[in-house]
Amino acid sequence: MEEKTLTDGTVWLDRPDSSDIDAIVDACQDPAITEWVTVPSPYGRADAEEFVGTTVADGWEGRSPVWAIRPAERGRLIGTIGLGTRPRDETAAEIGFWLAAEHRKQGLVSRAVSLVCDFGFDPAGMGLIRIQWRAFAGNHASAAVARGNGFRYEGSARLGGLQRGIRRDFWVAARLNTDPPGPADGWPVSIGCP
Repeated sequence: MEEKTLTDGTVWLDRPDSSDIDAIVDACQDPAITEWVTVPSPYGRADAEEFVGTTVADGWEGRSPVWAIRPAERGRLIGTIGLGTRPRDETAAEIGFWLAAEHRKQGLVSRAVSLVCDFGFDPAGMGLIRIQWRAFAGNHASAAVARGNGFRYEGSARLGGLQRGIRRDFWVAARLNTDPPGPADGWPVSIGCP
């Protein structure tokens, strides 16, 4: 698929490249990232090279784009966000993201999710009907981002995910192209989303 840079003037999303490897390695030393994201642990330079050289490259060649999250045009990578599709269903994708610790709680990942959803649903973008979010149970920060961007809670999958050989519960929510983008109702209070 054709590469697309997305921006709202506060965050810039573009394709990560080899110049981002050091920033990816630095960020992925954060225990919170390795707790909630299915990245290798410990995370080394070879992992970042594989991510940029294979995951990102294959994603853009197919219909699973991955963007760097940046605080300025061609600024330092502070996170990543992507839409993963399945080969036999080009109308749905799963969103995934992470952000370096020092940039959290500033609304940057929420802005990135909004941009990616707009692109995903746009017929001139990916023309998706459904974007799914899932996170390991307990990832309240990610749940707040999803809820704030219109994802509706659909439930949990008991031991539904595998991370480094350990089965874990995960939460599931989704947004359809017909759902409004603002905060979604119906999230359990236990997740921290009234």
